[in-house]
Amino acid sequence: MKTSELRQRFLDYFASRGHRVVASSSVVGPADDPTVMWTNAGMVQFKDLFLGKEKRDYTRAATSQKCLRAGGKHNDLDQVGFTARHHTFFEMLGNFSFGDYFKADAIAFAWELVTGPRDKGCLGLDPARLWVSVFEGADGIPADEEARALWAKAGVPPDHILAFGKKDNFWQMGDTGPCGPCSEIHYDRGPQYAGDDLPNGEGDRVMEIWNLVFMQYDRDAQGNLKPLPRPSIDTGMGLERVASILQGVDSNYEIDLFQPIFEAIWKRAKVDPAQRAETTNRTASQVIADHIRAATFMVFDGVVPSNEGRGYVLRKIIRRALRFGRKLGIEGRFFAELCPSVFAAMGDAYPELEAELSRISKTLAREENQFSLTLTTGLKQLESLDTASGSIPGTEIFKLYDTFGFPVDLVEDWCRERGLACDLEGFNAALREQKAKGRAAMKVHDIRLGGDLAALADLRATAFLGYEVTEAQAKVMALFDAGSRRVKELTGTGFVLLDHTPFYAQSGGQVGDTGVLRAEGVTCTVTDTTAPAPRRHLHHVAVSGSRALREGETVLASVDAERRARIRAHHTATHLLHAALRDVLGTHVKQAGSVVDPERLRFDFNHFAPLEPDQVLEIERLVNEQTLGAYRTTSQVMPIEEALAAGAMALFGEKYGETVRVVSVPGFSRELCGGTHVANTGEIGLVKIVSEGAVAAGVRRLEAVAGAAALHRLQEDEHLLGALARQVNTPREALGGVIAAKEARIHELERELKETRLKAASSGGAAEQVEQIGGRTVVTLSVEGIDGPALREMMDQVRTRHRSAVIALASKLAEDKLAILVSVSLDLVASADAGALLKAMAPFVDGRGGGKKELAQGGGSKPQGLPEAFAALRAALG
Repeated sequence: MKTSELRQRFLDYFASRGHRVVASSSVVGPADDPTVMWTNAGMVQFKDLFLGKEKRDYTRAATSQKCLRAGGKHNDLDQVGFTARHHTFFEMLGNFSFGDYFKADAIAFAWELVTGPRDKGCLGLDPARLWVSVFEGADGIPADEEARALWAKAGVPPDHILAFGKKDNFWQMGDTGPCGPCSEIHYDRGPQYAGDDLPNGEGDRVMEIWNLVFMQYDRDAQGNLKPLPRPSIDTGMGLERVASILQGVDSNYEIDLFQPIFEAIWKRAKVDPAQRAETTNRTASQVIADHIRAATFMVFDGVVPSNEGRGYVLRKIIRRALRFGRKLGIEGRFFAELCPSVFAAMGDAYPELEAELSRISKTLAREENQFSLTLTTGLKQLESLDTASGSIPGTEIFKLYDTFGFPVDLVEDWCRERGLACDLEGFNAALREQKAKGRAAMKVHDIRLGGDLAALADLRATAFLGYEVTEAQAKVMALFDAGSRRVKELTGTGFVLLDHTPFYAQSGGQVGDTGVLRAEGVTCTVTDTTAPAPRRHLHHVAVSGSRALREGETVLASVDAERRARIRAHHTATHLLHAALRDVLGTHVKQAGSVVDPERLRFDFNHFAPLEPDQVLEIERLVNEQTLGAYRTTSQVMPIEEALAAGAMALFGEKYGETVRVVSVPGFSRELCGGTHVANTGEIGLVKIVSEGAVAAGVRRLEAVAGAAALHRLQEDEHLLGALARQVNTPREALGGVIAAKEARIHELERELKETRLKAASSGGAAEQVEQIGGRTVVTLSVEGIDGPALREMMDQVRTRHRSAVIALASKLAEDKLAILVSVSLDLVASADAGALLKAMAPFVDGRGGGKKELAQGGGSKPQGLPEAFAALRAALG
């Protein structure tokens, strides 16, 4: 059975049993959940449903979810390629019940699907090869005898139902919250595989294929368990694992899904076909095959390589694949060229990949090019290290690895070639320390519903009226004080929940509204509006007046309409900028973040290079063409599938429901957006781009102003240009030429000054101190204003006068900056080491540096310590 058929059978089976088939969410964790970096299980997109923070129009669902495990709690990266089962990217099949059915139906569904006949849409696995595990009870939690009885009722032989402890058969979302026992289905692959013939034993013989989690308890902060009012089901079946069983192969990597990818890899590898199965070659090819799938979907979902967060994980995955490519003898760039093979393997399930292949390939190719620079930089760093001790310290290896991304195995190779020891123990200690810090940093908790704010999930959703009005009567549904405690009356500062409101809650980059809530005798100044739970708008207020604000009373909610108008203008301008960027730069451009407030807009987007000035002007022209045309905008609520089919843009990191709002400027822009917008583009006025730059590798940022803010910016620019023109006594249109001429003159004067200083410092060697120490000529010289390149040129001139000598040159560049260069002629390197001499000098000038025996360079921040530094050099030679 092909993997694509298996995936579809699973979804069809549960669809026929009343489940909503829900599309896979992004591999990137939800933008509003700081506890999740990656989607590492099928339940992630339903987390708020399980927690009761969100409700949808269905109570049972089925998915084939794209998952990533390469960081945080679930991190399989180091095992990938070396085992038959580990992946960074994989698909998890799952069925879910949100307070609908529970154990009886979940167990019956699972057993029927796994063992039922294939001609009835099931998988037809032999029941005699299947084992089921249940929770045996621990720490006061009773054994799950109910599950045992239900499995037996479904048809599992009693002697094939085994009980295990909390490690294997108890699941919890976190230290607190939903938890419960779970049951796993295991498959015995036969005696031809090494290992135990029972579940959870050693070896590969018996393999887990499906985990059914029974969420039936809620754990509080004290560790106490109480039954959930609406028990739920969360299951996860590994697509690749089950496919390997159905296709009768030994490894996940041998299933049909990977074959197009391996074909592409072997076309580029310098490995004889007869040697492909050899352990080193097989491992390397599996690493690359796994990592190209992961990297393709990560970039598709908006991640770009960088030195932090998700981008750092992607960078590690790419560079790990490139290192293993070297083991296959692949020369030159190759990783980005594998993207089409991922589409060939998975395009039937993810057809949306095709339109993004060019962008994905360019992103990966850029990282490949960068890595070649990394190798060059890393080798330079290695060459500059002090190796006098005969070893490379672990801290330096870690610095190369962590700061420059230089592979540790290449450090080992470099050391081996030079007969140097490689302190891997010290490296591993530094790595463990970093991981410990990383784990501590990952222990963040979702504080959005801290205190009594958790009650928001049980209160009626706020009806948002702000698309139509900026003022409305509303009822106070709940009050919370500044400490998030629920109160009946509120004074001072706190939070107000209304039954409906014209106030927009911060979301999608748009800031929250401000304004006033009024009732007789009380005025509440609204300083912000947020939605800590979906569709629950909390008004941040400061209460004033003759009395407190009371729960249940009616208020007049008035938005600051003038501020809202400026926000609307900037938000619609953001949509126009997005469309113009795609028109000018290409359809690979996707939003990667935004901020919309009354004063400006900030728009982050994926692109590979800085924008040319002409491109910025063209983007501005296209946007202002739309604002000058005064076109009517439209908004429409429709099913998300219909919206996407109509070409609406979905934004990176946003979470959408079953129905979405589509905002359009006809013929120019169409995006999914819940924000507030102008009714006519003419309301925006002028749009002016004020800056463009990089914020991360492959991510650019535009900042712009619209309307009154744009007018204010233009007036400031006019005033500045006028002042500059008057200062240099030239017409405005000639300013560019005048400034260029002055810059050229400054550069020429700087060059002349540098040459004069160098000539004065080098002429005749009058300032040189020449002495004999230990039978060697030692030359020291201190100058000012000679920077690195010129100092090396000066060293060459001093060497012509002193063919056999130890020479130390120092140049004061500023009150807190000193450059030092130490040279040892080749005939003296047996008795003097330039790097060691520089190291002896460094403490006296608060400096550092390094190099080879014949030449070392460094610097310091304490020029006044130079006499002591020269004395230390003489002492080291004596």
